[in-house]
Amino acid sequence: MAPDRTSGDLPDLLRRYVRQETVDPLRSLRRFLGLGIAGSFMMGTGVVLLGVGALRLLQDWSVLDGSWSWAPYLAVAVALAMIAVLAGKRIS
Repeated sequence: MAPDRTSGDLPDLLRRYVRQETVDPLRSLRRFLGLGIAGSFMMGTGVVLLGVGALRLLQDWSVLDGSWSWAPYLAVAVALAMIAVLAGKRIS
C-alpha cells in the first residue's frame, strides 16, 4: 500500500489556494490602479493646460480689455467647473 500523503499535501494545497485567491488578484489590481492613476493624472494635466490655453486666447481679444478683463477668468472657471461636474456624473 502507498503511504497516505494527504496530510503532507494539505499545507502545499492551502498555500497554492491562498496565492491563487489573494496574491494574484492583488497583483492584477495593482496594475489596474497604477494605469488608472497614471491616466487620470495625464487627463487632469491636459484639462489644466487646455484651460490655461483658453484663458490666454480670451485674454488676447481686445474686446475683453479694461473693465472686462475679469471675463476670461470667469469663462474659463465656469468651463472647468462644467467639465468637473460632467466627470463627476460619469463616475457615479
